[in-house]
Amino acid sequence: MRLSKIQITVLLVVAIIIIINLLADQYYFRLDFTEDKQYTLSNASKDILKNLQNPITIKAYFSKDLPAQLVKTRRDFQEMLVEYGKLSGNTVVFEFINPSEDDQTENEAMQAGIQPLIINVREKDQMKQQKAYMGAVLNMENTSEIIPVIEPGAAMEYALSTAIKKLSVVDKPSVGLLQGHGEPPISEMIQVSIELSVLYNFEPLYLTDSTTIPLRFHTIAIIRPLDSIPDYQLNQLDEFLDRGGRLFIAMDRVSGDLQNAFGMTINTGLESWLMNKGIYVNDNFVIDANSVNVTMQQQIGNAIHISSILMPYIPIINNFADHPITKGLEAVVMQFVSSLDFTGDSGLAYTPLVLTSERSATQPAPQYFNYQRRWTEFDFPLQNLVVGAAIEGNFGGNGYSKMVVLADGDFAINGPRGQQQQLQEDNVSLMVNSIDWLSDDTGLIALRTKGVSSRPIKDMEDSRRTFLKWLNFLLPILLILIYGFVRFQYRRNQRVTRMEENWT
Repeated sequence: MRLSKIQITVLLVVAIIIIINLLADQYYFRLDFTEDKQYTLSNASKDILKNLQNPITIKAYFSKDLPAQLVKTRRDFQEMLVEYGKLSGNTVVFEFINPSEDDQTENEAMQAGIQPLIINVREKDQMKQQKAYMGAVLNMENTSEIIPVIEPGAAMEYALSTAIKKLSVVDKPSVGLLQGHGEPPISEMIQVSIELSVLYNFEPLYLTDSTTIPLRFHTIAIIRPLDSIPDYQLNQLDEFLDRGGRLFIAMDRVSGDLQNAFGMTINTGLESWLMNKGIYVNDNFVIDANSVNVTMQQQIGNAIHISSILMPYIPIINNFADHPITKGLEAVVMQFVSSLDFTGDSGLAYTPLVLTSERSATQPAPQYFNYQRRWTEFDFPLQNLVVGAAIEGNFGGNGYSKMVVLADGDFAINGPRGQQQQLQEDNVSLMVNSIDWLSDDTGLIALRTKGVSSRPIKDMEDSRRTFLKWLNFLLPILLILIYGFVRFQYRRNQRVTRMEENWT
């Protein structure tokens, strides 16, 4: 039996498809054209997966009847799990479970720590609320980690890789939180503590004149000291740096009292210690046109008037350096922050990390806050004032040290129990990223803010917005014209071929 050309072509296509599927099962890859390589796994995740010693089982609890806008999240998570499984040599295995299938499965999901979401769904021109599950539980031997909610656009890779890292890590490094000078305890830094606990033992550190800083601490955090730090403790910090230690310092050089509308200078001895290293935390108030609005109550006669006013003393910082600590950050809120200057040794590498906007200024301390003031453009003649920086190098000893200094001690504090406030997510990321970078991070630092960024089209430049509008309008038409032209040429060539004398 002789096969025709068409049959041979069909058989070849089928054979190629089978071969491609067999190769795809062994060699997994995909093309990623997103701006921040959202669908490309980082080297940090790959290293974690390749070094796994014990199998990890992942139960992904996802409802099947999800709305269309959430189906993509389920698909992205499933594709990521497939890639994790292949890169780990099938050490990571997973299954998808529908908790909405029956009551027993739903109870299992809730007991595992997966909480349902209440979402609004439009059905037959009516809005109704629907319960949905979108979480995962990771198990390794007798330990488990929970991802309660996998949110659309969130840093999915970071959540998954850090959960695997937390399960597989044997000895966590210790990060000390200096205490004894009015600093907040760990209980007042809940959000930061939760994030740091993934990879570190975050514990209080007390210094005495008869002890030295324990060797298990490679990184120390000094957060908003209010009282004087004795010289012998500052000397211990010098010795810590000399041996290659790492310091994270978030300090208040000034304090502000909104209720009494007054701000003044704070002296703890830390500012002088930093000054000897060429790092000046100035005793001034940074003001910025890009700032929050606060609600104020004013007594006028027998009535209380509530008004919203601009508070330049609480700037919204969205000007960051291209650095692992600040990469991906969009907005950090600081209050009563001061400016930084560096005049230190040229052998030290100084990198401004956090800067004000192009409309900012400084005011000396002490300062009375005039809430009735009408701010104008002329009040903000300065730009790009440094309020946070990284310094690394040899500070005088034999070790290579790193230091991050932020001129606001309150930005990462939730406050005492009963009065705790939810922090801006990037506030938490700024401190945790700093600790990661100081502690010779595993590479997961870049994943914390890897996700879908908020880029409203109304905030784009007019030229870019116009370009995207015409691109969306013309591209489909252009593709159709190209297809039509190619098809026309193909048909024309066929007709010419058939008209030749030797064609059969």
